[in-house]
Amino acid sequence: MILTTLAALGELASTFPVPGAFAEYSGRFLDPAWGFTIGYNYLMQWLATLPLEFTAAAIVIRFWDEDGSVPRGVWIAIFFLAVSAIHIIGLRGYAEVEFSATTMKMITIIGFIICAIVIDCGGTPSGQYLGARGWHDGPAFLNKFKGFCSVLTTAAFAFTGTELVGLAAAETPAPHKHIPRACKLVIWRVIVFYFLSLFMITLIILPSDPRLHGTSNYDPNTSPFVLVIEIGAIKVLPHIVNAVIMLSAVSVSNSSVFAGSRTLHALAVQGHAPKFLRYVDRTGRPLHAVIVSLLFGLLGFLIYSSDDNGGEVFSWLLGISGLSVIFTWGSICAAHIRFRAAWAKQGYSVSQLQWRSPFGVYGSWGGLVFNILLVCAQFYLSVFPINEAEKTGGDRVYSFFLGFISAILILVFYIACKVIKRTKIVSLEDIDLLKGRSTLRCMEQQEMEEADTAEMPLWKKILNIFF
Repeated sequence: MILTTLAALGELASTFPVPGAFAEYSGRFLDPAWGFTIGYNYLMQWLATLPLEFTAAAIVIRFWDEDGSVPRGVWIAIFFLAVSAIHIIGLRGYAEVEFSATTMKMITIIGFIICAIVIDCGGTPSGQYLGARGWHDGPAFLNKFKGFCSVLTTAAFAFTGTELVGLAAAETPAPHKHIPRACKLVIWRVIVFYFLSLFMITLIILPSDPRLHGTSNYDPNTSPFVLVIEIGAIKVLPHIVNAVIMLSAVSVSNSSVFAGSRTLHALAVQGHAPKFLRYVDRTGRPLHAVIVSLLFGLLGFLIYSSDDNGGEVFSWLLGISGLSVIFTWGSICAAHIRFRAAWAKQGYSVSQLQWRSPFGVYGSWGGLVFNILLVCAQFYLSVFPINEAEKTGGDRVYSFFLGFISAILILVFYIACKVIKRTKIVSLEDIDLLKGRSTLRCMEQQEMEEADTAEMPLWKKILNIFF
């Protein structure tokens, strides 16, 4: 689903490198009211993610501060001030911090994969050969289909940010060259950093391991990455891995301010937000939008509203941000389908596109269907939660809103805009294919590219598909 969605986004962003990509595509190719809704949905996603990551980082710190000797709010304040300082420095400060954090995360994940292989083969102080015990001992799905559905939103949240390449298209030189390459590189990011690391975890840790549950749902000692190291009886590494997890939370909060401020600025430019948010300083930074985005980080102090070390706040913020990205991805796929239909209707050829999705329209249909199924799975779990026999009355209502709050907010935004603006679905003939469009590929360019490709050796042709 991620790969087909990113391929569709790469084609749209390389053809139309415009600010506020997702809202712009949804409004132009689908319905202006839906574009307004997706714009605010994406904004809401990142504004909720900022305090969510602050809360997550504070929870991770409990790994070292189990008795809570340092107040939780102190850590929230430190993270808030650090992220604020980064964005006060400007875009260069953000880029340097993200580059350093990303490099450290990549090194850690690669090191973890190698270490997990050694642990699985019995080459650590524990000396125990594990093999594929996690695949054979005990059921993989402890709560069957509901258990599978329960982690879908969390898994989708883990992929949040892969679509940021489209948001950066308007600020990227030669987007028709760099955006497709960035989208293709995500394939390797998914295979190595997601699939391979999680595959090793499933081999080593049993689904029934009681340590996965800990003392609460938000116990930092339940991190499967940390548990893998502990199973290998390596004493120092759990602290290093947990520190990198905390760094990742701060890094994502840093990206949240960037994405939220750019989306808020784009909404203001489109006339969907107050005019003062259109302001851009001399360095090209939407300063007012950055300040507003940062202020939402103060919601992290809501951890004092509950007695479960931030677990309640974490659940609600995850409920808002986790499902929001599904609607964004689905809208990208739907916009691509409509774009291709309008492109053909208005007499253009697919060969004129600077870059086209290798999965075509069929890939976007598949991505759209998968996104819809994901929303349906979350609805099913919200109506019929795990252990539903124990949930009655108010508990059932609470469970529904906790799991489906994002969809409810989107519906409210869409209906309100539809009623007030009285918009209609844009017909294929009326879709604007000129505004913000990059140059089309001419016949000479097509012939030159085809000739260059024909002269490539087979191995280079294969690599060109993925890089």
